[in-house]
Amino acid sequence: MAGRRRWSTEEILDAAAELLRTGDADSFSVRRLAATLGTDSSSLYRHFRSKTELLRAVADRILLAAVDGYRPEGDWKQRITGLALRVRDAFGRHPQLATVWGRYASGGTGSRLVMEEVLQALRTSGLPDEKIPAHYHRIVVLLTALITSEAGISTITPEEYDQGMELFRVAVLGADPDQFPALAHFARDLRPLGADRETDFHAILAAQLAQIEATI
Repeated sequence: MAGRRRWSTEEILDAAAELLRTGDADSFSVRRLAATLGTDSSSLYRHFRSKTELLRAVADRILLAAVDGYRPEGDWKQRITGLALRVRDAFGRHPQLATVWGRYASGGTGSRLVMEEVLQALRTSGLPDEKIPAHYHRIVVLLTALITSEAGISTITPEEYDQGMELFRVAVLGADPDQFPALAHFARDLRPLGADRETDFHAILAAQLAQIEATI
């Protein structure tokens, strides 16, 4: 009787990524992944010690894809912006995996390559070494928040989007000026969350980098 097929680490990660693209981290399980591969959970635990370790590895592959072919260009701000946009685009193609990255982070090669480039760029900015870790941390927190937020919005259905727009119109344009005077005053100039996300991404990141530049 032939034994069960032995799956490689890369094949396991491919299958996990596909499951996550059609579901989410909460519904994902090693048992379900094993069933998809036609094997048992114990065979997968030879590659990954836990579900969390497996999810981190899947997210790290997106970071590896983001830095594949990347070459630093321009000054330190252009380098960080260019890298940030590559990471945003990579997770934009796999929004379900962005939430995994935001929740579990990653300690793999992709993560280290991104960390290295941001730190190297900051070192060329003129910041003293003792100030770089704090600014690095703020940049990473900002990027993670922006990218995972965009991913959450991009995974909703058209029906859910329309419902959200209607709720926005009712809550903002229909605000009682006596109870919500500021909201009523600015109502027609406010945009719903998720509108023109790319422009906001550029503007928010540019503001953070400008703040760093002002301290140099």
